[in-house]
Amino acid sequence: MKSHKIRAQRAVRTRYRLKSLAETGKARMSIFRSEQHIYAQIIDDIKGETLVSASTMDKKLRKNIKKSSTLDAASTVGSELAKRAKAAGVKDVYFDRGGFRYAGRVKALADGARDGGLNF
Repeated sequence: MKSHKIRAQRAVRTRYRLKSLAETGKARMSIFRSEQHIYAQIIDDIKGETLVSASTMDKKLRKNIKKSSTLDAASTVGSELAKRAKAAGVKDVYFDRGGFRYAGRVKALADGARDGGLNF
């Protein structure tokens, strides 16, 4: 339970630092990683709404993913998120890693989104 509190504190600290970027009009790409799945969404903080989202739980992506807790699955989620963001007209975002380390599946998702065409 203690590790959840520490991650939550890191997430709040990270979001506080990124708060100035929200005022520029860029959308925020937020990540959540559980032991089995990874979730990503692009949020417009000014309006307070989610523009697009993707995860390893999506039925469309489940067909292409053999195991949801791998680097390949995270990369697939990132590229799908980028594809959906392009369709919604979002090109530039800032990255909110949500208190998670920028390594492993979080990095794979970010690289997949960059390869898909998102700028951050």
